[in-house]
Amino acid sequence: MDRPNKKIGLILVITGATFWGVGGTVSQKLFQQYAIDVNWLVIVRLLIAGILLLVVQALRKDFSQVFSVWKNKKTAIKLIIFGLLGMLAVQYTYMASINHGNAAVATLLQYLAPVMIIIYLLVRKQTVLTRQDVLTISLSLVGCFFLLTNGSLSQLSVPIPAIIWGLLSGLALAFYTLYAVPLLKQYDSLVVVGWAMIIGGLALSLIQSPWQMDYTNLTVEIYLYLAFVVIFGTMIAFWFYIESLQSLSPKETSLLGSLEPLSAVLTTVIWLNEPFGYLQWVGTACILGMTVLLAFNTKSSTEKKSGKNGKSPRVE
Repeated sequence: MDRPNKKIGLILVITGATFWGVGGTVSQKLFQQYAIDVNWLVIVRLLIAGILLLVVQALRKDFSQVFSVWKNKKTAIKLIIFGLLGMLAVQYTYMASINHGNAAVATLLQYLAPVMIIIYLLVRKQTVLTRQDVLTISLSLVGCFFLLTNGSLSQLSVPIPAIIWGLLSGLALAFYTLYAVPLLKQYDSLVVVGWAMIIGGLALSLIQSPWQMDYTNLTVEIYLYLAFVVIFGTMIAFWFYIESLQSLSPKETSLLGSLEPLSAVLTTVIWLNEPFGYLQWVGTACILGMTVLLAFNTKSSTEKKSGKNGKSPRVE
């Protein structure tokens, strides 16, 4: 691997992960300062980003894959399930957690997905418990305790709805990660994720039309924030992450991907002035440490089952 390509890969993954984290913080601002509806933002985000990813696939990669994914009935059904129970579930629960709490906590709770996968595989007896798993689970539990309570046994530092939606987001991401494996073996990541976004967006549109919005009240500033969430925080973030895998190993991209929760925490605290206790910072460090631990452990349970074969379905 030549050095210039690796430098480009590093820039791409760092930029993508940062955009993901900041995108969550910008979403929080849209929810809490401008009263943007969660359903509407999820619909718009999924539909526009999904279409853009398929356009990238058609222009830069293999155009034939864009529609060939629908030719096999069994594959098409799997893609629809992935779009509804994977993509839509991850996106909605994550945004709902941000809406009820903040982007920092929502992102960190979602990062508990690898621990949920480890527990699932242990219950299914598809892996054995290792010291690495024990340390990973312990870090996640300690991290969650400090993050959600700031060390207080009498009260929570985060609203209960935000915690529930955040944990559901982690659970949805665990399903999303495991279920995507066979699809990613057959088709390019951009095709799978692009169509899954469109499926999820169309499904939610049946509950609430994207046109149910008073567009006359949207200011230029709001449009700019929306554009950042959809284009930079979703489409470009995912695209850059995938492109980085051309010159970096999955371990390197996973490790640098931990910049996502870090950027979410920093922008939430600094830009939005969210209160964050010192023990919550300890909790954040524990969860980030868990992520780094998983990234360095190339034989971890999560990596065996999460499709880390150079194509990651990861997207927030």
